[in-house]
Amino acid sequence: MTLRPAVAADVESIRQLVQRAFLPYVARIGREPAPMTVDYHLVVAQRRCWVVEDDGRISGMVQIARRAGHLEVETIAVAPDAQGRGIGARLLGFAEEQARAAGLPQIRLYTNEAMTENLAYYPRRGFQEVGRAEQDGYRRVFFARAVPPG
Repeated sequence: MTLRPAVAADVESIRQLVQRAFLPYVARIGREPAPMTVDYHLVVAQRRCWVVEDDGRISGMVQIARRAGHLEVETIAVAPDAQGRGIGARLLGFAEEQARAAGLPQIRLYTNEAMTENLAYYPRRGFQEVGRAEQDGYRRVFFARAVPPG
């Protein structure tokens, strides 16, 4: 597996990966989750997206943004047939490395409250729930994790 910055030629594969990863949540939420509506051409052009490539195909992606005082994981997705292989943990580890390199003390992310798998997954990765709110028409659960010194 190779973790690398996404390039323009990856955009369609990223979009398809996100569609497959988030499709099961459409019925639960009642509409497409926000990551399914992102302009990945723009995100890739802004150099905010990295991918995990495995045997020539993209099996995971993470979209990050530097914010005041923290790094935000805006989207993280793993292909359904590649889940359980540590790709998500690797992508979160990469986000931590990026936060540390930027001198940011915290990583933040959010998920939809209907994505119950994520509500269990992020605490296992050291994230703490820090709030819940309706935002942009979605019921979101917010998480944060301190970035340990390197």
